[in-house]
Amino acid sequence: MNYRHAYHAGNFADVVKHVVLSRLVEYLKQKDKAFRIIDTHAGIGRYDLSSTEAHKTGEWQGGIGRLIDAPLDAKTAALLAPYLDVVRSLNPEGGPDGGLKKYPGSPLIARQLMRKQDRLSAVELHQDDAAKLKVLFAGDFQTRVIELDGWLALGAHLPPKEKRGLVLIDPPFEEQGEFGRLVDGLQKAHKRWPGGIYALWYPVKDRKAVIAFRKALKQSGIPKLLDIDFEIKPPSAEPSLDGSGMVVVNPPFTLEGELRIVLPALHRLLVVEKPADWRMEWLAGE
Repeated sequence: MNYRHAYHAGNFADVVKHVVLSRLVEYLKQKDKAFRIIDTHAGIGRYDLSSTEAHKTGEWQGGIGRLIDAPLDAKTAALLAPYLDVVRSLNPEGGPDGGLKKYPGSPLIARQLMRKQDRLSAVELHQDDAAKLKVLFAGDFQTRVIELDGWLALGAHLPPKEKRGLVLIDPPFEEQGEFGRLVDGLQKAHKRWPGGIYALWYPVKDRKAVIAFRKALKQSGIPKLLDIDFEIKPPSAEPSLDGSGMVVVNPPFTLEGELRIVLPALHRLLVVEKPADWRMEWLAGE
Protein backbone atom coordinates (compact mmCIF):
# COMPACT_ATOMS: atom_id res chain seq x y z
CA MET A 1 0.00 0.00 0.00
CA ASN A 2 1.38 3.37 -1.03
CA TYR A 3 0.46 5.84 1.68
CA ARG A 4 2.06 8.94 0.21
CA HIS A 5 0.24 11.31 2.44
CA ALA A 6 -0.59 14.17 0.08
CA TYR A 7 -3.13 11.87 -1.55
CA HIS A 8 -4.75 10.83 1.72
CA ALA A 9 -4.47 13.84 4.05
CA GLY A 10 -7.65 14.45 6.01
CA ASN A 11 -9.24 11.10 5.19
CA PHE A 12 -11.13 9.00 7.75
CA ALA A 13 -7.92 7.34 8.96
CA ASP A 14 -6.31 10.73 9.59
CA VAL A 15 -9.37 11.89 11.50
CA VAL A 16 -9.28 8.91 13.88
CA LYS A 17 -5.50 9.06 14.27
CA HIS A 18 -5.48 12.78 14.97
CA VAL A 19 -8.39 12.60 17.41
CA VAL A 20 -6.47 9.97 19.41
CA LEU A 21 -3.31 12.09 19.19
CA SER A 22 -5.11 15.19 20.42
CA ARG A 23 -6.61 13.36 23.41
CA LEU A 24 -3.18 12.01 24.38
CA VAL A 25 -1.62 15.47 24.20
CA GLU A 26 -4.46 16.99 26.20
CA TYR A 27 -3.89 14.38 28.92
CA LEU A 28 -0.15 15.13 29.07
CA LYS A 29 -0.99 18.81 29.59
CA GLN A 30 -2.81 18.07 32.86
CA LYS A 31 0.54 18.19 34.68
CA ASP A 32 2.76 21.27 34.63
CA LYS A 33 5.91 19.24 33.97
CA ALA A 34 7.25 19.47 30.42
CA PHE A 35 6.86 16.63 27.94
CA ARG A 36 8.27 15.70 24.54
CA ILE A 37 6.42 14.40 21.50
CA ILE A 38 8.41 12.35 19.00
CA ASP A 39 6.77 11.89 15.58
CA THR A 40 8.80 9.20 13.78
CA HIS A 41 7.27 9.58 10.30
CA ALA A 42 6.29 13.24 10.36
CA GLY A 43 5.59 14.01 6.67
CA ILE A 44 5.42 17.65 5.59
CA GLY A 45 3.23 18.87 8.45
CA ARG A 46 0.62 20.76 6.43
CA TYR A 47 -1.33 19.63 3.38
CA ASP A 48 -3.06 21.52 0.60
CA LEU A 49 -6.52 20.05 0.05
CA SER A 50 -6.81 21.94 -3.23
CA SER A 51 -3.67 20.26 -4.63
CA THR A 52 -3.65 17.91 -7.60
CA GLU A 53 -2.90 14.98 -5.29
CA ALA A 54 -5.77 15.71 -2.92
CA HIS A 55 -8.16 16.28 -5.82
CA LYS A 56 -7.15 13.00 -7.43
CA THR A 57 -8.52 10.93 -4.55
CA GLY A 58 -10.90 13.35 -2.81
CA GLU A 59 -10.45 11.25 0.33
CA TRP A 60 -10.57 14.24 2.66
CA GLN A 61 -14.20 14.82 1.68
CA GLY A 62 -15.10 11.49 3.29
CA GLY A 63 -13.05 12.34 6.38
CA ILE A 64 -12.57 15.82 7.79
CA GLY A 65 -15.02 17.14 5.18
CA ARG A 66 -17.85 15.20 6.82
CA LEU A 67 -16.83 16.11 10.36
CA ILE A 68 -15.88 19.77 10.32
CA ASP A 69 -19.41 21.20 10.33
CA ALA A 70 -21.34 18.16 11.58
CA PRO A 71 -23.75 18.59 14.50
CA LEU A 72 -22.32 16.94 17.62
CA ASP A 73 -23.59 16.39 21.13
CA ALA A 74 -21.95 18.47 23.84
CA LYS A 75 -19.62 15.76 25.24
CA THR A 76 -18.37 14.72 21.80
CA ALA A 77 -17.91 18.33 20.72
CA ALA A 78 -15.84 19.11 23.83
CA LEU A 79 -13.55 16.11 23.28
CA LEU A 80 -13.07 16.91 19.58
CA ALA A 81 -12.57 20.65 20.12
CA PRO A 82 -8.75 20.66 20.48
CA TYR A 83 -8.34 18.78 17.18
CA LEU A 84 -11.01 20.66 15.25
CA ASP A 85 -9.76 24.02 16.52
CA VAL A 86 -6.35 23.29 14.98
CA VAL A 87 -7.98 22.39 11.64
CA ARG A 88 -10.10 25.56 11.73
CA SER A 89 -7.08 27.70 12.58
CA LEU A 90 -5.59 26.78 9.19
CA ASN A 91 -8.83 27.66 7.41
CA PRO A 92 -9.90 31.05 8.79
CA GLU A 93 -11.71 31.96 5.58
CA GLY A 94 -12.41 28.49 4.26
CA GLY A 95 -11.35 27.22 0.86
CA PRO A 96 -13.16 27.05 -2.48
CA ASP A 97 -16.92 27.45 -1.99
CA GLY A 98 -16.26 28.08 1.70
CA GLY A 99 -14.82 24.60 2.24
CA LEU A 100 -11.54 23.46 3.72
CA LYS A 101 -8.29 24.30 1.97
CA LYS A 102 -5.56 23.18 4.39
CA TYR A 103 -5.18 20.17 6.67
CA PRO A 104 -2.62 19.77 9.48
CA GLY A 105 -0.41 16.71 9.72
CA SER A 106 0.36 15.13 13.06
CA PRO A 107 3.45 17.24 13.87
CA LEU A 108 1.53 20.47 13.33
CA ILE A 109 -1.41 19.26 15.43
CA ALA A 110 0.97 18.28 18.21
CA ARG A 111 2.81 21.60 17.99
CA GLN A 112 -0.37 23.67 18.07
CA LEU A 113 -1.56 21.85 21.20
CA MET A 114 1.72 22.07 23.11
CA ARG A 115 2.54 24.59 25.84
CA LYS A 116 5.66 26.77 26.02
CA GLN A 117 7.57 24.23 28.14
CA ASP A 118 6.93 21.26 25.82
CA ARG A 119 9.06 20.07 22.89
CA LEU A 120 8.51 18.30 19.56
CA SER A 121 10.95 16.12 17.62
CA ALA A 122 9.66 15.70 14.07
CA VAL A 123 11.52 12.92 12.26
CA GLU A 124 11.24 12.49 8.48
CA LEU A 125 13.46 10.44 6.16
CA HIS A 126 12.24 11.72 2.76
CA GLN A 127 14.58 14.56 1.79
CA ASP A 128 11.99 16.81 0.11
CA ASP A 129 9.43 16.27 2.89
CA ALA A 130 12.01 16.98 5.58
CA ALA A 131 12.93 20.22 3.79
CA LYS A 132 9.28 21.34 3.74
CA LEU A 133 8.97 20.46 7.41
CA LYS A 134 12.03 22.56 8.23
CA VAL A 135 10.49 25.52 6.43
CA LEU A 136 7.20 25.04 8.29
CA PHE A 137 8.92 25.09 11.68
CA ALA A 138 11.70 27.57 10.84
CA GLY A 139 12.57 29.68 13.87
CA ASP A 140 10.52 27.53 16.25
CA PHE A 141 12.86 26.73 19.14
CA GLN A 142 10.37 24.23 20.61
CA THR A 143 10.49 22.03 17.51
CA ARG A 144 13.43 20.09 16.14
CA VAL A 145 13.13 18.64 12.62
CA ILE A 146 15.41 15.64 12.08
CA GLU A 147 16.07 14.11 8.66
CA LEU A 148 16.41 10.47 9.72
CA ASP A 149 14.84 7.05 9.31
CA GLY A 150 12.04 7.04 11.89
CA TRP A 151 12.83 3.48 12.92
CA LEU A 152 16.33 4.59 13.96
CA ALA A 153 14.85 7.41 16.03
CA LEU A 154 13.24 4.82 18.30
CA GLY A 155 16.72 3.91 19.49
CA ALA A 156 18.66 7.14 19.14
CA HIS A 157 16.17 9.56 20.71
CA LEU A 158 14.77 7.55 23.63
CA PRO A 159 14.30 8.20 26.42
CA PRO A 160 13.83 11.97 26.04
CA LYS A 161 15.37 14.16 28.70
CA GLU A 162 11.89 15.25 29.83
CA LYS A 163 11.10 11.63 30.79
CA ARG A 164 7.45 12.35 29.92
CA GLY A 165 5.77 12.23 26.58
CA LEU A 166 4.47 10.47 23.54
CA VAL A 167 5.94 8.64 20.55
CA LEU A 168 3.75 8.58 17.43
CA ILE A 169 4.73 5.85 14.96
CA ASP A 170 2.90 6.29 11.68
CA PRO A 171 4.84 4.54 8.90
CA PRO A 172 3.82 4.99 5.26
CA PHE A 173 3.33 1.26 4.57
CA GLU A 174 5.08 1.64 1.22
CA GLU A 175 7.22 -1.46 1.73
CA GLN A 176 6.67 -5.07 2.71
CA GLY A 177 7.24 -5.94 6.35
CA GLU A 178 5.97 -2.73 7.98
CA PHE A 179 3.88 -4.66 10.50
CA GLY A 180 6.98 -6.57 11.57
CA ARG A 181 8.95 -3.35 11.84
CA LEU A 182 6.20 -1.87 14.01
CA VAL A 183 6.46 -4.74 16.49
CA ASP A 184 10.27 -4.79 16.47
CA GLY A 185 10.49 -1.01 16.73
CA LEU A 186 8.07 -0.91 19.63
CA GLN A 187 9.94 -3.63 21.51
CA LYS A 188 13.23 -1.77 21.07
CA ALA A 189 11.69 1.53 22.13
CA HIS A 190 9.82 0.07 25.10
CA LYS A 191 13.04 -1.43 26.48
CA ARG A 192 14.68 1.99 26.37
CA TRP A 193 11.68 3.89 27.70
CA PRO A 194 9.05 1.62 29.28
CA GLY A 195 7.13 4.53 30.82
CA GLY A 196 6.44 6.43 27.60
CA ILE A 197 3.13 6.58 25.76
CA TYR A 198 3.32 5.06 22.28
CA ALA A 199 0.70 5.39 19.55
CA LEU A 200 1.07 3.12 16.52
CA TRP A 201 -1.03 3.63 13.39
CA TYR A 202 -1.78 0.78 10.96
CA PRO A 203 -4.01 0.24 7.90
CA VAL A 204 -6.79 -2.34 7.82
CA LYS A 205 -6.30 -3.64 4.30
CA ASP A 206 -4.67 -7.08 4.50
CA ARG A 207 -6.82 -8.70 7.18
CA LYS A 208 -4.47 -11.65 7.70
CA ALA A 209 -1.55 -9.30 8.26
CA VAL A 210 -3.56 -7.33 10.83
CA ILE A 211 -4.50 -10.51 12.72
CA ALA A 212 -0.83 -11.60 12.75
CA PHE A 213 0.22 -8.11 13.92
CA ARG A 214 -2.18 -8.18 16.86
CA LYS A 215 -1.04 -11.68 17.78
CA ALA A 216 2.61 -10.59 17.70
CA LEU A 217 1.82 -7.66 19.99
CA LYS A 218 0.03 -9.96 22.43
CA GLN A 219 3.11 -12.19 22.49
CA SER A 220 5.57 -9.30 22.82
CA GLY A 221 5.39 -9.19 26.61
CA ILE A 222 4.68 -5.45 26.55
CA PRO A 223 1.91 -4.57 29.03
CA LYS A 224 -0.90 -2.03 28.72
CA LEU A 225 -1.74 -2.35 25.01
CA LEU A 226 -5.04 -0.85 23.86
CA ASP A 227 -6.07 -1.60 20.25
CA ILE A 228 -8.54 0.69 18.44
CA ASP A 229 -10.05 -0.73 15.25
CA PHE A 230 -12.13 1.60 13.06
CA GLU A 231 -13.60 0.12 9.89
CA ILE A 232 -15.72 2.05 7.39
CA LYS A 233 -16.70 -0.81 5.06
CA PRO A 234 -16.75 -4.63 4.98
CA PRO A 235 -13.78 -6.60 3.59
CA SER A 236 -13.30 -5.74 -0.08
CA ALA A 237 -12.87 -8.27 -2.88
CA GLU A 238 -9.90 -6.19 -4.06
CA PRO A 239 -7.50 -4.93 -1.39
CA SER A 240 -8.45 -1.43 -0.29
CA LEU A 241 -8.31 0.66 2.86
CA ASP A 242 -11.37 -0.74 4.65
CA GLY A 243 -10.34 0.76 7.97
CA SER A 244 -7.44 1.76 10.15
CA GLY A 245 -6.22 1.07 13.63
CA MET A 246 -4.27 2.58 16.49
CA VAL A 247 -2.44 0.69 19.20
CA VAL A 248 -1.75 2.80 22.28
CA VAL A 249 0.84 1.61 24.80
CA ASN A 250 0.49 2.97 28.33
CA PRO A 251 -2.75 4.77 27.47
CA PRO A 252 -3.93 7.39 29.96
CA PHE A 253 -6.67 6.10 32.24
CA THR A 254 -9.00 8.67 30.64
CA LEU A 255 -8.53 7.55 27.04
CA GLU A 256 -10.80 4.51 26.83
CA GLY A 257 -13.76 6.36 28.31
CA GLU A 258 -13.22 9.36 26.02
CA LEU A 259 -13.04 7.18 22.92
CA ARG A 260 -16.22 5.34 23.87
CA ILE A 261 -17.94 8.73 23.59
CA VAL A 262 -16.15 9.94 20.45
CA LEU A 263 -15.79 6.85 18.25
CA PRO A 264 -19.51 6.05 17.85
CA ALA A 265 -20.13 9.63 16.71
CA LEU A 266 -17.22 9.51 14.27
CA HIS A 267 -18.32 6.16 12.93
CA ARG A 268 -21.84 7.37 12.20
CA LEU A 269 -20.34 10.24 10.17
CA LEU A 270 -17.56 8.37 8.38
CA VAL A 271 -18.91 4.86 7.66
CA VAL A 272 -19.17 4.16 3.92
CA GLU A 273 -20.80 0.76 3.71
CA LYS A 274 -22.25 -1.62 6.29
CA PRO A 275 -21.60 -4.02 7.89
CA ALA A 276 -18.67 -2.15 9.36
CA ASP A 277 -17.96 -1.25 12.95
CA TRP A 278 -15.42 0.05 15.40
CA ARG A 279 -14.10 -1.67 18.52
CA MET A 280 -11.54 -1.37 21.30
CA GLU A 281 -9.69 -4.33 22.76
CA TRP A 282 -7.00 -4.68 25.38
CA LEU A 283 -4.29 -6.80 23.75
CA ALA A 284 -2.44 -6.79 27.08
CA GLY A 285 -3.39 -5.49 30.50
CA GLU A 286 -1.19 -4.64 33.45
